Amino acid sequence: MIAEPSPAPDTSQKENDGQEATAPASAVQNGGCVKNPSNLTPKGRRKVREQCENVRKKNISRRKRASQPETNDDEVEEVVEAVTLFEVVSLGKRAMQSVVDDWIEAYKEDRDLALLDLINFFIQCSGCQGMVTAEMYQSLHTSDILKKMIEKFDEETGLQYKRIMARPWILTVTWPMELEDEGYPLVKPGPHWKKFKANFCEFTAVLIQQCQYSILYDGYLMNTITSLLSGLTGSVVRAFRHTSTLAAVKLVTALVSVIQNLDVSIHNAQQLYEVEKNRTPEGETGPRLDELDRKRKECQQKPVEIENMMNALFKGTFVQRYRDVIPEIRIVCIEEMGSWLKLYPNMFLNDSYLKYLGWMLYDKQAEVRLKCLQGLRGLYEHKELIFKMGLFNTRFKSRIVSMTTDKEPEVAVEAMKLVMLMVLIRNGVFLLLGQLMATLQRHCENTVSSEECEAMYHFVYATYRPLAVVAGELLCKRLFCLPPGEEETPHSKKKNKFVYSVGRLKKLITFFLNHGFHKHVTYLVDSLWDWEDGLLRDWECLTNLLRDKPMRKEEAFTDAQENVLVEIIAAAVRQTAEGHPPVGRGGRKVLSAKEKKTHMEECIRMTERFIVVLPELLAKYSSDIEKVTNFLQIPQYYNLNVYVIGRLEKYLDALLKEMKELVHRHTDLNILEACSKVYSILCNDQLAIYPIVSQALHQLIDEMVKDFSQLLNDFFQEEEGFGVNEEHILRLSCILKKLTAFHNAHDLTSWHIGDWTLKILNFEKENGGLPAETLIPALQCSYFALLWQLELATEALIAETPPSQEWLSGCGREDRPWEMKEALSELKERMTCFRLICESYLNHHNKDVSEKAFILLCDLLIVLSHQGVDEGEDFTVLKFLPDHDLQSRMIEFVKDHVFGENNLPEETNKEETHSLDSIYRKRIILAEYCKLIAYNVVEMMTAVEIYKHYMQTYHEFGDIIKETINRTRHNDKIESARTLIVCLQELYQNHMATYCNNNSHKKHIDSSASFANIKELARRFSLTFGWDQMNSRESIAMIHKEGIDFAFHGDSQHIDYYLPPNLTFLAIISEFSNKLLKPDKKLVYYYLQEFVTDHMLLTCKGENWHPLYCYRSSLIGTDDDAESTIASSFREWPPPDRSKVFASKRKFSDGSVMDISLPGSSRQPVDSQSDSPLSYFSWKSKTVTSEENTWGMRSPEVQDTARMEDSPESLPEEQTEDLSEDIDVLETDEGNL
Repeated sequence: MIAEPSPAPDTSQKENDGQEATAPASAVQNGGCVKNPSNLTPKGRRKVREQCENVRKKNISRRKRASQPETNDDEVEEVVEAVTLFEVVSLGKRAMQSVVDDWIEAYKEDRDLALLDLINFFIQCSGCQGMVTAEMYQSLHTSDILKKMIEKFDEETGLQYKRIMARPWILTVTWPMELEDEGYPLVKPGPHWKKFKANFCEFTAVLIQQCQYSILYDGYLMNTITSLLSGLTGSVVRAFRHTSTLAAVKLVTALVSVIQNLDVSIHNAQQLYEVEKNRTPEGETGPRLDELDRKRKECQQKPVEIENMMNALFKGTFVQRYRDVIPEIRIVCIEEMGSWLKLYPNMFLNDSYLKYLGWMLYDKQAEVRLKCLQGLRGLYEHKELIFKMGLFNTRFKSRIVSMTTDKEPEVAVEAMKLVMLMVLIRNGVFLLLGQLMATLQRHCENTVSSEECEAMYHFVYATYRPLAVVAGELLCKRLFCLPPGEEETPHSKKKNKFVYSVGRLKKLITFFLNHGFHKHVTYLVDSLWDWEDGLLRDWECLTNLLRDKPMRKEEAFTDAQENVLVEIIAAAVRQTAEGHPPVGRGGRKVLSAKEKKTHMEECIRMTERFIVVLPELLAKYSSDIEKVTNFLQIPQYYNLNVYVIGRLEKYLDALLKEMKELVHRHTDLNILEACSKVYSILCNDQLAIYPIVSQALHQLIDEMVKDFSQLLNDFFQEEEGFGVNEEHILRLSCILKKLTAFHNAHDLTSWHIGDWTLKILNFEKENGGLPAETLIPALQCSYFALLWQLELATEALIAETPPSQEWLSGCGREDRPWEMKEALSELKERMTCFRLICESYLNHHNKDVSEKAFILLCDLLIVLSHQGVDEGEDFTVLKFLPDHDLQSRMIEFVKDHVFGENNLPEETNKEETHSLDSIYRKRIILAEYCKLIAYNVVEMMTAVEIYKHYMQTYHEFGDIIKETINRTRHNDKIESARTLIVCLQELYQNHMATYCNNNSHKKHIDSSASFANIKELARRFSLTFGWDQMNSRESIAMIHKEGIDFAFHGDSQHIDYYLPPNLTFLAIISEFSNKLLKPDKKLVYYYLQEFVTDHMLLTCKGENWHPLYCYRSSLIGTDDDAESTIASSFREWPPPDRSKVFASKRKFSDGSVMDISLPGSSRQPVDSQSDSPLSYFSWKSKTVTSEENTWGMRSPEVQDTARMEDSPESLPEEQTEDLSEDIDVLETDEGNL
């Protein structure tokens, strides 16, 4: 509020008296309030506020009337506006310049009153509702004013209290009564406060701008503002520090703008003075010359005064707050510092100010580091400023370069942009070395060196695309730049376009070959896509380099360079057709209508070019497997309508001819699969070219099948049996590979290939002797044949039409009437035959054959296990689930081929490539079997053998095993948890067996490395349950129950006198205690208590009982150091009396109730053959219709409240604790269980 100054003695007397008084009429007339608001009642405060507001309204109305022409009294209407500066700025309805002009007028009339208004504005912008009066301002020191404002700020925080009785405590909950008072204006959310912050910054800037011609240099305004803001920045209150710092740095920025305008005024004044001096005779002076000289000196003096103002604000605010604990305050300081350095380098661009930016490059907050880099980038964009930063480059260059690997990707991108500017500046400096040799050489050495620059190139392969794009820009500007004096003009580039493009491509290819950072050209092309100036989309130039022979020897490409060029072409075609980055670099970009049109035109242009040249390139490089494979990736990105629209059918015939030659010539699987894929893309019945492609495909298949049948007839001789040589077998293997590659993408059922391959497999099963090159494609081809037949049958069932003639012929029923069941029965026989063959091949002497058979068997079992679920009852005849014997064989296969001693990942004995291939094969085998577990094809308990190796093979197969655990838990939470505890039990038993054989005395069992591995495995298992304890509470409770039973399991006649055999197992299951809810921990502790007999309480001393100490501590949340603590704890919580047994039943979301029965002091032996697998934790279906709480009151939520039929006093106090949790349903049953 605005208050008028009054004599200090009166003010002091009023404050000491603390009596209520009203402002005198004279004070109101003069426009002031003399009352100290801190001593007023609410009624008095409102009265003072109304008086001040009336005074403000009168002043505003008076100024409005003075600015308007005189009119009749009836036409004069008083304009009522916001009273205080804070309200005016907060509303933002008036132009900021008019607001400042009104304040300047008030300042000229009464500067003390106006300054109080401005001071109160900064205080209110800090969120404080207190008022600054004239008495306080004149009589108290700044620290006293600040202290009163802080006290006012705290006292005005309204709090609402609510007390809740929760036995045995009385809880008090406190929260603000008025939520709008939380925070302060600069940090409050919402568009209103965001606009307020912008208005606040605009007000400070306009204030200096409008004052620069009048009151800025009076020595009173800026001194007052500087002292106020400097005092507020030293406050412990965050709101004061933030608001005052923002105001101070914005004032400095405004002063920088003023001093920039003064440069123009000084220049004009100097010119006017010189002109007038030249007109005046030498040795004479005149009044005009004296006036111009005075103005010139005044203009020259003003920058000095402004610099003093900036220094005072800088030292009083920035120096104190640039390392503030609040990141927002540090960001404000660094952001404005960057603008000062760029706008007024004459004062700020020196080491005294640059050091602050350099220091804050090490800030722990990413946003602060980002603002530092952005400020520095603004400097490096102006080359004329770089020569003043020599010492800064020397000191902080290494830090800037290292920030390209910052953990925050935005900071890394900004650092890369800054490094690129530094590199380009170095290149520009070299061009001027002849003129400024010594000075420029010194600054050049302080910029990024060539070695450091080359270290940045590998970022073109980064996953974060913005970082890769900036690195690509750096690579393009460094790689494609020409030495000084060899720059080409645009005319020369256009004239020698081909030569120019060839040179750039050779540089790019050489870079890729020499810098072996990565092997994927796709990511390099994506990084350069926005900066390569059309080089990678110059299809004519790219293809002509491969089609034509080089005219000069230096233009020729080596074979390695040609391979990279072909990969670049394939990657560029993919990028053009898809229009989005490769996998791992973000999703698809949403294109505008104009971009879509441009993209479509580019795709058509690319298609037209490669339709013409691709057949020629395939013919030229037909013997090069790598090049041909990459070329065959291009047709899948064609716009196939161009063949008809452009009348290019002859090139289609040429392509089909070349592909046919490739299929006949090559046996490489990559080329065969690529050709098969191209045929499947072109052979689309919706296209006009379908008849041409379909006919060519059938001709090719007919030729291959004819050769295959001829070889088979020679292979199976009626009299001699197996009477062919190795060359014949090799030819058979080659043709079988080709048919398999095409059978994968095309339905070849009508050619009966599956029957012949099954015959080959049966021959190997009975006689043996065939090589793996023949058996592997035969297995694969047979599997494809069965899938195609199943697909045709499914389509026929969905369409409710008889199956096609192809499927009937594939089943051998061409001349029979259509009968679905009989056809499916024959298909089942084929699948059974193939399954038995795969089972027999699991023991094949060739490792590749056995692994292929296992993979196909797993896939077939997944297909067969789900037959009849969606298709209909007729398909149930195909359903098959593996028996126990087959499951045992398959898990043994996994153990031998994945986790066997000879199959563990090798690090030293094998080459890296071979090791990676071996791990890849093992991952496929493991993933295939884990799919059987996840889809409930095999028993979930078979996963125990896989989980045992989780820790040993974590880096190679950890992701697969973890995903298996998650999938099985989704299927059955209880059974999945049981597999985990069984896994731990078996590992523990193996550990104990090994330990007993190697140690005669059982000491320190839990200190061995194997036990530590088991415990670590349990910890990893517990982490897989996540943070949702409610969702996993049944599983965790079952793990603890099974673990306790296992730990105390033994001869019931001797358990009271001897140490439990598996007591150390409690240390393992304690890793799951943190996943228990608090009520569940209490109930599990009750269950544990029943196993601790009276004899154990007397003898539980020594290190052998330490696992029990640890487990007990994990349940009740204490840390026991004394051995007697466990015994005393159990005595404090005795078991319930036999006549009244406490049974707690826990209701869950599925309607089941977990019953935890606590028997008497004598523990009943565990019956492992009981129908219920949980003897004490049993699951019962129960529906609760009505419940009452402990005090007999009806609960609104029946299933989530607790009731006790007996009074709480009937139970021990410790047992009744925490039983009234809203997640439990508790009952008390009479009698013994």
